[in-house]
Amino acid sequence: MSKILKEKDEKEIGRPGLEVNMNEKPEIIKDSYKGSGKLEGKVALITGGDSGIGRAIAVHFAREGADIAIAYLNERKDAEETSEMVEKEGRNCIKISGDLKNYAYCQELIETVIKTYGKIDILVNNAATQYVEEDFSNISVEHLEETFKTNILSMIYLTQQAYQYMEKGARIINTTSITGYKGHNELVDYASTKGAITSFTRSLSAQLAPKGILVNGVAPGPIWTPLIPATMTDIGEFGKNTPLGRCGQPSEVAPAYVYLAAEDSCYMTGQILHINGGIVVGG
Repeated sequence: MSKILKEKDEKEIGRPGLEVNMNEKPEIIKDSYKGSGKLEGKVALITGGDSGIGRAIAVHFAREGADIAIAYLNERKDAEETSEMVEKEGRNCIKISGDLKNYAYCQELIETVIKTYGKIDILVNNAATQYVEEDFSNISVEHLEETFKTNILSMIYLTQQAYQYMEKGARIINTTSITGYKGHNELVDYASTKGAITSFTRSLSAQLAPKGILVNGVAPGPIWTPLIPATMTDIGEFGKNTPLGRCGQPSEVAPAYVYLAAEDSCYMTGQILHINGGIVVGG
């Protein structure tokens, strides 16, 4: 696959961060979570599926019976560990490395999933990046473009390719953020992309509803993932301003994606689920 990135040395990776290097590992799935075949026979593609929320989604989906494809940038060790976790659940997993900002890679990604599994039932647009900047005027053009291309433009690129293969009952699930509703004084560009994702979700859901393809989203609050230590400095206070007084774990977010991917949510489209530790937001 000519458009796929060459993998870098793991030490060179900054964003979105490496789970393998974290001292305090995120909780991916609770021992108490029992699968019940909600996604039996389904095929799911998850971007940013190598770690954090994406990893948790992959493992939860696998426990519910789905075969998995994960798209990741260059975090090879994390991707391999996620694949092993999926396979321990008795399901198949393929790993596809590349840059979602590249439209040709998005095309190749979908073609690989179709070639491998013959279909795609669930698309989870989860990959994202962020840059903390206290002064709005200091946001560089380079970082601005990277944030928008990674977080929203690539989501549109990939969804354009994927939905052509989707049939009635398929699901598209987009990861937005509490920052898209509340804003964030040090993540102005990131929060802007997340607001765009919410609007994209609502607009696309209206267009695809007649086809029976459901489009929803999840807006996590502060969740402990590799992106946090990779991009923030004061992580000791991370999540403590929530009513529950702590940050969340990927294991506490992923079941929302299971709900949106399963038949349980068949009368729901254009909606956002808020998993944020009790912070009340509109919409």
